[in-house]
Amino acid sequence: MQDILTYFVQALAPFNLMVVLLGTIVGIIVGALPGFTATMGIAILIPLTYTWDATTALIFLGAIYCGSMFGGSISAILINTPGTAAAAATAMDGYAMTKHGRAHEALTEAAVASFWGGQASTIALLFFAPAMAKWAFNFGAQEKFLMAAFGLTIIASLSTKSILKGLMMGCMGLLIACVGMDPVMGRARFTFGSTYLMGGITMIPAVIGLFSVSQVLGTLKDSLKPANPDDVARYKASRVHLKDFVRYPVTYLRSSIIGIIVGIVPGTGGDVSSYVAYNMGKMFSKERDQFGDGAREGVACCEAANNAVTGGTLIPTLTLGIPGNATTAILLSGLTIHSLTPGYSLFTTGKNITYPFIMALFLANVAFVSIGLLGAKYFARVTLTPQNILSACVLNLSLIGCYGVRGNVRDVYAMLIFGVIGYLLKLYKFNIVPIVLGMILGDIAEEALQQGLILYENDLPAMFSTFFQRPICIVLMLLMVVSICAPIVMERRSKSK
Repeated sequence: MQDILTYFVQALAPFNLMVVLLGTIVGIIVGALPGFTATMGIAILIPLTYTWDATTALIFLGAIYCGSMFGGSISAILINTPGTAAAAATAMDGYAMTKHGRAHEALTEAAVASFWGGQASTIALLFFAPAMAKWAFNFGAQEKFLMAAFGLTIIASLSTKSILKGLMMGCMGLLIACVGMDPVMGRARFTFGSTYLMGGITMIPAVIGLFSVSQVLGTLKDSLKPANPDDVARYKASRVHLKDFVRYPVTYLRSSIIGIIVGIVPGTGGDVSSYVAYNMGKMFSKERDQFGDGAREGVACCEAANNAVTGGTLIPTLTLGIPGNATTAILLSGLTIHSLTPGYSLFTTGKNITYPFIMALFLANVAFVSIGLLGAKYFARVTLTPQNILSACVLNLSLIGCYGVRGNVRDVYAMLIFGVIGYLLKLYKFNIVPIVLGMILGDIAEEALQQGLILYENDLPAMFSTFFQRPICIVLMLLMVVSICAPIVMERRSKSK
């Protein structure tokens, strides 16, 4: 404990504190801008850290990572444009709250839930990193496949108004995920001779198109409206109360645990954990009828989970050298640049660098919750902008963000096509969230399935029989049954009442 306090004092050095604050602000900005991700922000700014010592460099990059995970919720809540893929789930209830005039409340909850999720994952990273990383080795192809399949069962919960429509959208997402090169065999599929489609449909153009551009197209008919004086007065009078910090303690804890576990498994991430936590939250919530229509607890579920992923993904990265996602892969390159080798040595001979870095993550979480709470009132006033002017700004940001990811104008075309598709689907009351879920989980499920078939020489029954011999697989299958049955049971109970 004395060593931990020493490392915490080291993280509190004035220059390190300044770096934490700067990194957090950069992360929030990068996360809030559509199309810009923590991966891009860290990759661009790594050269800035060349002349810094290793501890300060890692603190800066870690603060960007933490800030960006929270920043994605700001644009998701205010303008229905997820700044990051992980924030797409937050938009479901966050934007609904904005439409009901509760933007400040949604932003406050996002900041608080993100804080608790981030702190929980940092505690896990600090005390359980080596043991939890070793446990992640038990995840083979079977476990990854079932985890993806478990994620897909959430579609039923997200589509209680029309499960058939939800399943149709989920299948559409799975088909889109199949476009491009076969991840194992290397064969082109559904490319129609296009070299662009050989790389597959990337997530950012699809997400921005479905959520942002479709929203812009839906508001074109609105006339220029001045800000409502009552709304202006409401935002000026907005206050954050002490009870806002502990409004949903059980939800924060449950979603944080989900985020940490999902983050540990390489190849998954904040987007998967958000949907899983949202589904679990809806099952146990007393406000389940409000989910999807502006439930504050829905925002808490998603934000606690996707911010808990930060510490989870760092566990295999630091202990095994296996990046949990694209962002930690870039962080891993930052480690090597500063002559650090992931593994047990980071927690022994390199502990004077590793532990101050972990301590600084606590400070980064404090920094972004402070900025989030102090700025929520001012962020929320974005919604006072006349709708057509706001839509023009959103479209410009979407175009810049989408093009900036790869510098490919075809990504912009893809974004616009998905925007039209999203607009038409919303017009006919289809839920577009299952499309994103299908795209995210389709790649994970397919790759894991093919790896399993290769291990068992394409004997599908033999591979499936192993599901009942592996404890983690059995737990995941039980969760799948609960996830499928719970929405149906709740629907029947509500009808009987």
